[in-house]
Amino acid sequence: MQWQRVWVGLVCAWATGFAMAAQPAPMVLQQVGPHTFYVQGLAALGSTDNQNFISNAGFVVAATGVVVIDALGSPALAKRLIAEIKAITDKPITHVIVTHYHADHIYGLQAFKEVGAAIVGQERAREYMYSDTARLRLQASRTDLAPWIDDTTRIVAPDQWLTSSTTMELAGTTFQVDVVGPAHTPEDLAVWVPSERVLFSGDLIFNGRLPFVGKANSSHWIEALEHLLQYPAAAVVPGHGGASANPSSDIALVRDYLVYLRTTMGEAAANFEPFESAYEAVDWSAFASVPMFKFANRMNAYNTYLLMEQEGLKGIQ
Repeated sequence: MQWQRVWVGLVCAWATGFAMAAQPAPMVLQQVGPHTFYVQGLAALGSTDNQNFISNAGFVVAATGVVVIDALGSPALAKRLIAEIKAITDKPITHVIVTHYHADHIYGLQAFKEVGAAIVGQERAREYMYSDTARLRLQASRTDLAPWIDDTTRIVAPDQWLTSSTTMELAGTTFQVDVVGPAHTPEDLAVWVPSERVLFSGDLIFNGRLPFVGKANSSHWIEALEHLLQYPAAAVVPGHGGASANPSSDIALVRDYLVYLRTTMGEAAANFEPFESAYEAVDWSAFASVPMFKFANRMNAYNTYLLMEQEGLKGIQ
């Protein structure tokens, strides 16, 4: 009888744990303009538990349709966002503007294609889309993020490729789409909606957490952040984190962090100091309490160290 009780307890605990894991991460619409909304991803890594819901996506209910910015990190998430849109308007979803082609922003695109939306992206995304990096990332995601990413998940190409900043009339509303890369990625776009006074920054801004730098062009990223400050935005929707009602302060955190990375790692690279000893010698206290520091900072510093080495070599050629 004692073993039976233990067995029943284990089964119940397993079932409870499975049920909790199977619960999708909450998706709550937040209004940031008269006709503009967004959903906020989690400050976490993509996983089966959260359906890869780690980035933001937004939309504008325009005169004749709905324009979406970014598509979230899985088809299941995109379908949930489509359901949220349909709950507040019966207007069709006409366009999706992709701020950049990182997996957590694009794996939902196929769900929007299925409802007839046209995809808008920047032409530098071609290089990533058809690369081994994109192919291997999707292949790994089919295992790591199953069942939300599976053999039917695909990378969807834009229907319209942008080569320069442009003003677009979409569904009866004006959108200023700025080419701000290469910065976080080569193909970064920012989307300004003047009638709403809302700016979608993509991953140029990680609000309330450290950014993922990767192989970014951090010098141009800093310049792009200064460009974003020119817009008289009442709200800025970042790629990650909550919407900002105080852009100058929130942008400053990202800018100051990038400047600090370039300064400290630039000095180390110029002095031919090994990365490990250089990293340990840096005072990171100004950023250590920012969410995602433990996960992102060492990787960010290392990638910046390599970048500064490359920039130094170019300077002496």
